[in-house]
Amino acid sequence: MALFDLPVDELRAYRSESTEPDDFDAFWATTLDETRAHDLDARFEPVDTGLTTVDVYDVTFSGFGGHQVKGWLTLPAGTDRPLPLVVEFVGYGGGRGLPHEHLLWASTGRAHFLMDTRGQGSAWGAGGGTADPVGGAPSYPGFMTRGLDAPENYYYRRVFTDGVRAVEAARSHPLTDASRTVVLGASQGGGITLAVGGLVPDLVAVAPDVPFLCDFPRATVLTDRHPYREIGLFLKTHRGRTGDALRTLSYFDGVHFAARGTAPALFSTALEDQTCPPSTVYAAFNAWNHEDKAIEVYDFNDHEGGGPFQEAAKVRWLGAYA
Repeated sequence: MALFDLPVDELRAYRSESTEPDDFDAFWATTLDETRAHDLDARFEPVDTGLTTVDVYDVTFSGFGGHQVKGWLTLPAGTDRPLPLVVEFVGYGGGRGLPHEHLLWASTGRAHFLMDTRGQGSAWGAGGGTADPVGGAPSYPGFMTRGLDAPENYYYRRVFTDGVRAVEAARSHPLTDASRTVVLGASQGGGITLAVGGLVPDLVAVAPDVPFLCDFPRATVLTDRHPYREIGLFLKTHRGRTGDALRTLSYFDGVHFAARGTAPALFSTALEDQTCPPSTVYAAFNAWNHEDKAIEVYDFNDHEGGGPFQEAAKVRWLGAYA
């Protein structure tokens, strides 16, 4: 696919037309207060993986609604002091998989916490282990329209809240240094990264790669590729509900979380990415509210973005922060 979005010069100046709700901050403050009424109850069970370079813990903690969320905590073997912490979120449809799939960050001498995504883990990878016990109104297959009838019911209210609690759970382990916490992820994981980056005020760095869940008003009409297309197909059937849908989505738009970002950030985008179009990524990047920010641009890549090249870029970049 050749370039299909705005020219690079226009991307650098692009601003989203997504309208921020007046009660955005109050909505999220209430959501987190209600969630924190439940005991975090973070549990770390050692796992015998057969790996000799890392120690792995099977983690369970209480996320949105007190629901049980899974994760992996991976530490360099024999760690005896608190380490800088990397909290990672996974892409759409994936789960936490198996511990040996996630060795990069522990190999750099950091603690690594990978959050499972509730209800997902059956589209690719080695699976997930976290249920989403909340029902909802009729939706199009996938996760994008679950609870789209109201912000209080929307699926990503639960996921983003789980992400904040994942940071809190990971920080509760005695071998993680809470003062040096980084959040990162790609695609959906990048969208969760932006949300957590806007909701957790004391992170030292964030790194969203080809982030999803940004600039919904543009994304839903620019690309016909899933997962954004799930929204269009839902509205194709539920005629006349576009305004209500965009209102719900505005509470979850990465652009508005970016406006609350308080940490240095490294973004990435790919100019042929039809899944997360570059203009939607730049919408969040340009809104990111910290002067120390950069974006890696991959001219001829689709949604794979920088892949291993971007991983190497993050390893180099994070050396200055954690």
